[in-house]
Amino acid sequence: MQISARNQLDAKILEVKKGPVSTEVIFDIGGQTMVSSITTGSAESLDLKVGDNIKAVVKASSVMIMK
Repeated sequence: MQISARNQLDAKILEVKKGPVSTEVIFDIGGQTMVSSITTGSAESLDLKVGDNIKAVVKASSVMIMK
């Protein structure tokens, strides 16, 4: 599969919290934890499980920085 997004990060799933409509996928990227909320249908279609290696694709119109 090809995708135009450039920000593709290798990650490992730490936890999958399924809900009736949305699912939180918690994953590790180089020692940092990140959370993504996706539809439960998508999570089931991808058959996401703890320990799976995934690619986190970040696509945003802006990135805020705080100091």
